Amino acid sequence: MFIIIGVANQKNTKLSVVYMIDPTLPEELDEKAKLKLEVIQYLAEPCKKSEYTIRKREAAEKLGVSMRTVERLVKKWIEQGITAVVQSERADKQFPRIPEELVDFAIKTYRQGNQGGKRMSRMQVVVKVQIFAEERGLKAPCHQTVYNILSPIIRDKEKKQSVRSPGWKGAKLMLKTHDGGTLDVNYSNQVWQIDHTLVDILLVDSSGEIVGRPWLTTVVDSYSRSIMGIHIGFMAPSSQVVALALKHAIRPKTFPDDYELRLNWGSYGIPAHLFTDGGKDFRSNHAQQIAAQLGFAWHFRDRPSEGGIVERPFKTFNQQLWATLPGYTGSNTQERPAEAEKKACLTLEQAKKLLVQFIVHRYNAAIDARTGNQTRFQRWESGLLGVPDVLSERELDICLMRQARRQVMRGGYISFEGMTYRGEHLAAYQGETVALRYDPEDITSLYIYRYKAGKEVFLTRAVLVGFEGERLPLKQLESAKKKAQNMGKEVSQKLIKETLIQQEAEVTKGAKIMRERAKLAQSPVFVDAWKLPPSTNLEEESTLLPCESQTNLEVWDLTRMEEDYGF
Repeated sequence: MFIIIGVANQKNTKLSVVYMIDPTLPEELDEKAKLKLEVIQYLAEPCKKSEYTIRKREAAEKLGVSMRTVERLVKKWIEQGITAVVQSERADKQFPRIPEELVDFAIKTYRQGNQGGKRMSRMQVVVKVQIFAEERGLKAPCHQTVYNILSPIIRDKEKKQSVRSPGWKGAKLMLKTHDGGTLDVNYSNQVWQIDHTLVDILLVDSSGEIVGRPWLTTVVDSYSRSIMGIHIGFMAPSSQVVALALKHAIRPKTFPDDYELRLNWGSYGIPAHLFTDGGKDFRSNHAQQIAAQLGFAWHFRDRPSEGGIVERPFKTFNQQLWATLPGYTGSNTQERPAEAEKKACLTLEQAKKLLVQFIVHRYNAAIDARTGNQTRFQRWESGLLGVPDVLSERELDICLMRQARRQVMRGGYISFEGMTYRGEHLAAYQGETVALRYDPEDITSLYIYRYKAGKEVFLTRAVLVGFEGERLPLKQLESAKKKAQNMGKEVSQKLIKETLIQQEAEVTKGAKIMRERAKLAQSPVFVDAWKLPPSTNLEEESTLLPCESQTNLEVWDLTRMEEDYGF
C-alpha cells in the first residue's frame, strides 16, 4: 500500500508534501488519524497569513485541542510525516508510572485479602494503597491506576477458576450529617451507627414471672453492615446503655462455653466516627465525654432516612429470630397473640444467648447482597486498614454506669443497692467520698474511683461479700429483693443469697420435669430454644432459617405445672 511520508518545509505558511512508501505503518488509518490528516491537508492549502490563523483556530476546535497543540502537530508532520498522525503506543504502557513500592503493596494487599476464604474487592485495595502512599509522603494513585496493576492478576485468577469475580457492585456510600457535612464511607471501623428498639418478645425472671419486653441496642459498621456489638436489657435507652453497647463493640468478644458458638465474633476496634440520631441519649454530656476520651467524632443524622443501615437488622431479628420463639408479641399491639404471656418462658440471659448465636452464625456470616461474594464479617475484615487497637478494661471504664458518690466505711466496706462490698486497700480511705462504676450485667464487682483535682482516678475494685467468683445481674438482684419483701422477711445479704439459690434450683427442677414429661409423651417437644442446629458448613448455614430444627417446639404453661407438680 502507498501511504504518505511528509518530507516538507514550511515557508510563507505553505506545506509541500512528497509521497513515499513506509511498509511499517498499518494498512488502514483509524478515524482519529484520518481526522488529523484531514486537518493537516486543510492547513497545507495556500492562504494568507491572517487566514491561516483562522484555519488553525478551526482545526483546534475540530480536533478538540488547543491551537498550540495544532502547531505541534504541524511541526511533527514536517519532521516525521505520516507517523505524526498515527497513534503509537507508549513503550511503558504495560507498566504503571508509580513507585515500585506502591505496586508491590497493591499486589501483596490484593493477594493476602483473597486468601483463606477472604474476599477483597479492587476498591478496597485502592483505599489501602492511597492511605499507604499518604503515610509515606508519596502521591496517591487514582483508582484506575491500581485497577491496571491488578488486572493481570485478576485475569490469571479468572482463567484458573473459570469464573469471573463479580467484584464491587454497589455505589459509594455517603452519609449526610445534621451540620451540612458528609461522611464518605470507604473502609471498616470508619463510621459506626447505633440505635435502639423495643424487642417484640416477653421475657421472664428466674422464677418464671413476666418481667416485660427488653430493649436492644446495636452497633453496626456502615462499611460492612457487620454488627459490632450489642446491649440487651430492661433499661430504657440512655447514655449509659449507649456506652455499654459501645464497650461491647470496642472490646474483643468472649462468651461462656454454654453459648456453644462454632464461629468467633471477631469484629472489634475503635471507630473514627459515630453516626446517630439526635436523641438526648446521644447528646448527653456522658456520651460526648466518651467520644472525647476514646478519640472519635460524633455526628448526627441529617434526616431519619439516613439510619436505614442500623435499623435494618431489627427487622431481620424480628422475622427470623424473635418470631420463632415463645413469648413473641408481634410488632402490632392490636394484633398481639393472646397466648404471648402464657407461652413466655425465656429469661434475659437465654434471649441474649439466642441473639448472640444468631448474629455470629447467621447475620454476620451471611453473604452481603451488595458484593455477592463476601459475608458481612469477611467484608469487615477485608476493609480494615490495619489491625484494630485493643483497649484495656480500665481504658473503657468510662463506658460503665456511674453511681452516686459513696462513703468508705470502717474496714474498707462500701454499701451499694443494700449489699455490702469490700475492697482491697480501701480501709486506708475510711470516711472518704468515692465514685462507683459498675456493669449492670454483673454487679459482683464495683470499680472505685477517687476524686483528685476534679477528676476521677481509679483506686481499686470492691467485691460483693459472699458472691466471690459468681455472676449476678442487677435485674436479678432486684427481683430477689422484691421476692424476699413479698415473703414478709427482712431483706439481708444472707436472705438474698438463699433466695437466688432457691430460684436457681426451681429453674433446674422445672426444666427437668419438662424433659421427663416430654419423654413420656414420646415426642421431642422440649428443645433448648437457644441451641442452633449443628453444622460445620458455612454456606449450608446461610441457607437455613435460624430455628428450622425448632418447628416442633412446645412450651409448657408454668402456672399449670406449679399446680400439677407443686414447685
